[in-house]
Amino acid sequence: RRVHGGALGEGSNMWKLDGGTVALCVGVAAVSAAAASIVVGLRTSKSNVTKKQSKCSKLDKSVWTHRRLDTVANLTREQLQLLFDIADDIRANPDDYLDALRGKVLASVFLEPSTRTTGSFNAAMQRLGGRVVEVNSQVSSVQKGESLLDTVRCVSCFADVVVVRQPEKGIATLLPSSDSLLKPIINAGDGTGEHPSQAILDLYTIYRELGGVDNKEICLVGDLKFGRTVHSLVVLLRLFENVQLSLFSPPTLPMPEYVLQNTPHTVLANLDKALPTVDVLYVTRVQKERFSSEDEYKEVMKTYSSTVTPSLMSKAKQNMVVMHPLPRLSEISTEVDTDPRAAYFRQVQNGMYVRMALLLLILGQQ
Repeated sequence: RRVHGGALGEGSNMWKLDGGTVALCVGVAAVSAAAASIVVGLRTSKSNVTKKQSKCSKLDKSVWTHRRLDTVANLTREQLQLLFDIADDIRANPDDYLDALRGKVLASVFLEPSTRTTGSFNAAMQRLGGRVVEVNSQVSSVQKGESLLDTVRCVSCFADVVVVRQPEKGIATLLPSSDSLLKPIINAGDGTGEHPSQAILDLYTIYRELGGVDNKEICLVGDLKFGRTVHSLVVLLRLFENVQLSLFSPPTLPMPEYVLQNTPHTVLANLDKALPTVDVLYVTRVQKERFSSEDEYKEVMKTYSSTVTPSLMSKAKQNMVVMHPLPRLSEISTEVDTDPRAAYFRQVQNGMYVRMALLLLILGQQ
């Protein structure tokens, strides 16, 4: 063959180039040198990783005492800050965590539809070096009449942590912590009850967007009756100082009193007038699946469609943050998506980092 004007003779292990000969061993030596360089590089990289990991190792993880996450009610402000600090470090140094949960398995048991929660938990586990086993309502033996408890007991036999979403309220009752057959449980949404990891990532988003949660005016908009995300969020907001909470919802979908528990708040009759002082506008969809009839849902939607528009946004602060747990229907106009104050897609990404931090802490308790 011709190579840059040279030829490789038949039966020969020499290259003939420009009338000269170069022993093949020169190439071998070059490869060996390159290999040595790679080894040195790997050692250097390993050294750098050790240095970076020491940053996170300085955090006091002893404040985290939870083996599972059923509810936000027993979380403290210090524990939230620890989650935020770890999430920040993962964001800054993702390569340092690639093997953090190698050999661990997450079972994803979702008996209700999900895009962001199941996707981000799965991505979180895999980015930490772990593996994921998925169980959904179409393939689960729940279809055959198996109880949720038996399903989760079974997947606990081959998983280290189980993320559960199911349509009934009260996961702590359905999957009691006293059951020794269960591996650590993370509540990914229990009917109209709670959604703990969503509320944590919501606070993390406020923390990143505005520098903190204290002294903020937060307005919750939409389906506050059935919306489990806002139920958990209200509970966590009580941990912060001087948070002014306002509520705006269709008349038939107010925030339940058992969630508010005497939390100081203002019920708004008009969003436009209140908006100029709001720091966080947290919008939710009306959940069609929670209504008993199609007609009842349509009646509510007559008054709730296209709530947040560019026109409304013109009345808001320049640094106000618009959030939404998603999916979105028509409550936020797509024209708002390009407004820098629209944080709902950044919110999704924040969720992955928060869930990575959560998995690290919970699996660290085993």
